[in-house]
Amino acid sequence: MIRNDALDRLPVRHAVPELLTALDRRGTAVLSAPPGTGKTTLVPLALAGLIGDGPRRRVLVAEPRRMAVRAAARRMAWLLGEEVGGTVGFSVRGERRAGPSTRVEVVTTGILLQRLQRDPELAGVDVVLLDECHERHLDADTAMAFLVDVRATLRPELKLIAASATSDAAAWADLLTVLDGGGPAPVVWSKGEGHGCRVHFAAPPSGIRPAHGTWVDPALLRHVAATVRLAMERHEGDVLCFLPGTGEIARTAGLLGGVDAEVLQLHGRAPAAVQDAVLRGTEPGGRRRVVLATSVAESSLTVPGVRIVVDSGLAREPRTDHARGLGSLATVAVSEATATQRLGRAGREAFGFVYRCWAEAGDGGRPRFPSPEIKVADLADFALRVACWGDPTAEGLALLDAPPAGALAAARSVLASIGAVDAAGRATERGVRMSRLGLHPRLGRALLDGAPEVGARRAAEVVALLSEEPPREYGDDLAAAWRAARRGSDGYGARWKTEARRLERSAVEAAVPSAGGGSADGEDAVAGLVTALAFPERVARAREQGGYLMVSGSGARLAEGSALGTTPWLAVAVADRTARDATARVRLAAVVDEEMARRAAGHLRSTGEEVHWEDGDVVARSVDRLGAVELTVRPLGSGAAPALVRAALLDGLRREGLGLLRWSREAGELRERLAFLHRELGSPWPDMADEALVDRAGEWLEPELSRAARRSDLGRIDAGEALRRLLPWASGEAGRLGELAPERIEVPSGSRIRVEYGGERPVLAVKLQEMFGLAETPRVAGVPVLVHLLSPAGRPAAVTADLASFWRDGYRAVRAELRGRYPKHPWPEDPSVAEATRYTSARLRREG
Repeated sequence: MIRNDALDRLPVRHAVPELLTALDRRGTAVLSAPPGTGKTTLVPLALAGLIGDGPRRRVLVAEPRRMAVRAAARRMAWLLGEEVGGTVGFSVRGERRAGPSTRVEVVTTGILLQRLQRDPELAGVDVVLLDECHERHLDADTAMAFLVDVRATLRPELKLIAASATSDAAAWADLLTVLDGGGPAPVVWSKGEGHGCRVHFAAPPSGIRPAHGTWVDPALLRHVAATVRLAMERHEGDVLCFLPGTGEIARTAGLLGGVDAEVLQLHGRAPAAVQDAVLRGTEPGGRRRVVLATSVAESSLTVPGVRIVVDSGLAREPRTDHARGLGSLATVAVSEATATQRLGRAGREAFGFVYRCWAEAGDGGRPRFPSPEIKVADLADFALRVACWGDPTAEGLALLDAPPAGALAAARSVLASIGAVDAAGRATERGVRMSRLGLHPRLGRALLDGAPEVGARRAAEVVALLSEEPPREYGDDLAAAWRAARRGSDGYGARWKTEARRLERSAVEAAVPSAGGGSADGEDAVAGLVTALAFPERVARAREQGGYLMVSGSGARLAEGSALGTTPWLAVAVADRTARDATARVRLAAVVDEEMARRAAGHLRSTGEEVHWEDGDVVARSVDRLGAVELTVRPLGSGAAPALVRAALLDGLRREGLGLLRWSREAGELRERLAFLHRELGSPWPDMADEALVDRAGEWLEPELSRAARRSDLGRIDAGEALRRLLPWASGEAGRLGELAPERIEVPSGSRIRVEYGGERPVLAVKLQEMFGLAETPRVAGVPVLVHLLSPAGRPAAVTADLASFWRDGYRAVRAELRGRYPKHPWPEDPSVAEATRYTSARLRREG
């Protein structure tokens, strides 16, 4: 019996006629409905014609999370008065409850993608509703892009709906542009008729340190726990508290010890019994509940009995180091859209209260929407999907955000290394097989290549461990975690066994040959080989100074006291590296030996001569390496390739400067003169900067550079003689060097004084009396020199670039001072007409 009373209470019912009309006329629509209005449960039933007067259709509803899939299917079946698996069914990885009579099937976006790739036409499906679009999960964005493509090329009658509580409706409407050229898809708005809620801002105490990586200040968690207690004292009903991750949930649960309520921990890895208990609600007369939840409780499901929401204001987003193949999670402030979703959990059944654990003043600075996963995540799975779809660059797909070029290139490189795509990025037959396994391509490679080595069952069991990280209490030794999962009766163990059976069937269906005895016999060896096949870049060898070096080049460290600490080689299954860490932290790894490492990461192995500048000299050696890990090293001595030696010497010159050459005083002065001419006159006078000279090494350091083999050989090259090769001989300008930038200038006394070119302007340091009678400042290349006028003892007396002005205005004061110190020297009243001299007055009289 249909529960019409419950359906009539869902506000979205008023928008259904407009939505059905839009679909009939245009084929696509965007549904924007606030949390709790019934878009996830009532709308699919109306689309399928199970309620109302609409035609009978088969509807596929895609949700981002398995928990939401089960909850939505269970709720719709309840509204129809049925059990799940009849008119309403669901499918998640490893479990399907649907049959021939199913009209509405709820699936994860991952399942939807697999179906699209097996059957792009989605035969038998009339409408696809993609729920919670605002969350911008990569699978959801990809699924919508494929669906738009299907509708444009194969099935124009297929109807598409993008649904969300807080979506950027205009952007989705543009993406779903209808085929008849009628412009963007229509947007249908549903107003909320919920019970409302009141928002309180509970700012944390001062001194809370910002989160980084997966670290959250314990003081903030204490504040969140205190806010939960305060809210429970003030209001009735259950509490739903949002926290960023399972670690924070566990710690907050500990801080709530003694509270008069049942404390439940809700997250994606929570046992099914706990999830069901949360979604069933409190039994009549039962205790109050405090549900500590991650983002899984933000949307697509109702937690019965909740009247209070406490929001920590934090969420987790993926981050990927594409160069090293390392992933991590970043703790970030929730977006406006996410905060709105969380708020909507409070007023779904009665008037509610929301406590936001941040200052009201900072509320407006939050981003509008979460970061699109396509911008921050590992794109290997995405790259394989689009390659199998026939668009390796994804340029022809309707995506709200294009994949970053660097991240997509890194993903395609990974796929090429495991044989999933060819040189043009097109999917190979092997890549198609991988895409149908429902695994990340790395894990698909481990299953396909591991099964012939160790057997389909054992390969499947290890891959199942890798596909969902075991609980931390299982430890960091993957083989030990494997044994714990096998004998464990917890929620993880049950899920692991189900997934392992599914993967074993998939390996058999993929026609993977069975192991004939196997090359890896013990469980430790099996775990190591399969892990190394999945993550060859994370194979790591122990360093003499401690820790490990991965093939990718990243350093790694085990937790203190790890049983793996004495292992020479590891295959790292789980590691993360935050921006503040110099090395990656190993969360889960397996023991391997060098032979396994070479086999698993064989595509990263290289052997050859390596000649480079190191510790102030040329180092030449023959190296057999596995990525960044050196397997064997042999000194080359004089047998190194000359071109490599020359490149290493040039690198040394770049890093340590041209001081490695032999610079006489004359060579240094020549360089300064040429630098001056280049600065003042430009071409054809050469640039004398280190970088420019190294770039032109072939023009002025040859043939000596090609004959050199080490640092000491550079020190024997006469830099002055070499520099003369850069003079503009061909144009004839070289002959004007002495004219344009003379080494010395003759002054009125007859002395030839050296010019210094090392500063911003040429400098002539000369005794003042030797310049008597000279009215104009000397020039070089048209530039007035800076005259440093010296006392008879050679000490600075004055500096001028305008002699005429100095004789007129500055000389009088200098004369008064110097006459007293040097009375034996001539100090005429008018130096501009006096005779220049190098001598004292007495000597001048004798010679006169």
